[in-house]
Amino acid sequence: MKIHISMPGNVEKIIQVLQEKGHEAYIVGGCVRDALLDKTPNDWDITTSAEPVEVKRLFRRTIDTGIQHGTVTVMMGKQGYEVTTYRLDGKYEDHRRPTEVLFTKSLKEDLLRRDFTINAMAYNDREGLVDLYHGMEDLQNRVIRCVGVAEDRFDEDALRILRAVRFAAQLDFTIEENTRRAMEAKREFLREVSAERIQTELTKLLISDHPEKLMEAYALGVTKVVLPEFDAMMDVTQENPHHCYNVGAHALAVAGYIDNNPALRWAALLHDIGKLETKQIGEDGVAHFYGHGTKGVPLAKAVLQRMKLDNLTIKRVLRLVEWHDYGRDGIMEKSAFKRALNKMGGMDCFPDLTAIRYADTYAQSEYKREEKLAAIHHMERLYREILDGKDCMTVRELKLDGNDLKGMGVAPGRQMGAILNTLLDEVLEEPEKNNMAYLAERAKALMNMEKEK
Repeated sequence: MKIHISMPGNVEKIIQVLQEKGHEAYIVGGCVRDALLDKTPNDWDITTSAEPVEVKRLFRRTIDTGIQHGTVTVMMGKQGYEVTTYRLDGKYEDHRRPTEVLFTKSLKEDLLRRDFTINAMAYNDREGLVDLYHGMEDLQNRVIRCVGVAEDRFDEDALRILRAVRFAAQLDFTIEENTRRAMEAKREFLREVSAERIQTELTKLLISDHPEKLMEAYALGVTKVVLPEFDAMMDVTQENPHHCYNVGAHALAVAGYIDNNPALRWAALLHDIGKLETKQIGEDGVAHFYGHGTKGVPLAKAVLQRMKLDNLTIKRVLRLVEWHDYGRDGIMEKSAFKRALNKMGGMDCFPDLTAIRYADTYAQSEYKREEKLAAIHHMERLYREILDGKDCMTVRELKLDGNDLKGMGVAPGRQMGAILNTLLDEVLEEPEKNNMAYLAERAKALMNMEKEK
């Protein structure tokens, strides 16, 4: 039975124009794979026998996005579509990129250089599906398999080792055995791949529906190369009634329970990294990890910076690493909760905090689970009360500010900061004190106390 893939009108038009001028043209790669899986492709990539100069001649508006590699972006209205000439990659010397790119008139040769069979299919309406390397069979069997000789594919670009795991996670596929063996054999070549490229693949893996597939990379020794901290976490057991996994397996379980946001998934992976340096076994044989949140901040920071994540994401992750255990020990007073939120950075951090608290709880044993959930529910009630009451939570929300203090004769600096923080402490305890009359009077008293010292 001939397979039909429904393509956007602009894509059909580009292929038709190329064909009318005597060139071959197909959609190719990920868009074919996704369409066959009944997923909506993010991009529609086109491959053609036409060389870039011919593509540019045939279309009114083009952009030379990667012309040295044969890629021209054809603009149709405001939408761009990448059109790439069939190509052969030259010799790979650094396991990252070819020393040269050669154009070819053979679709077969172009598909042979691609990574996995499920990404090496092409299609147009005239000829239907072109599947020279059994990609459709592997889609149906839910298998990730290299095109041709697996060792050659990983020699060409070692990042494909991580891409195999990432696709397995995104699609919930298994990795074919020869491909797995080649991944294990070639894993050291990943040391030559940039941190940015590695981070991109790890992030896509983590935010997939199956972040636990990172265990596949661990089993093949891949994380030992790109994320050795995870291997160290896998070595830390938790002889504690609260836990049923080692630290690494627990981290992946947390990732599976939390929203697939990059910052939250990285926080899930690294939230207990401080346990690498804090494990103590008590006389009763129970493991304790006192202060592991605080201890984990510099360890997590080192990982995130090495991976070249952006500063906002790093800040968000580190806040969760430090505070992920807050509220575990029971019911707290509102004033204490408000002080903690203030230290965390304000009310905006609370959704993240509850997300990781819930995920952390469900990824532990059932020991005292109901009490832990009750503590989280209590925090949520306090949070709603604070929101409903529009309570002051930060120095910026005080009814008296630095300009008011300047008018009272306080110069900017240590004294001003100390007065504002003292006023905030009192308002966190008693919200009704956040009025100008009280704060001004209290500030004068604090100024006088400073003079008397």
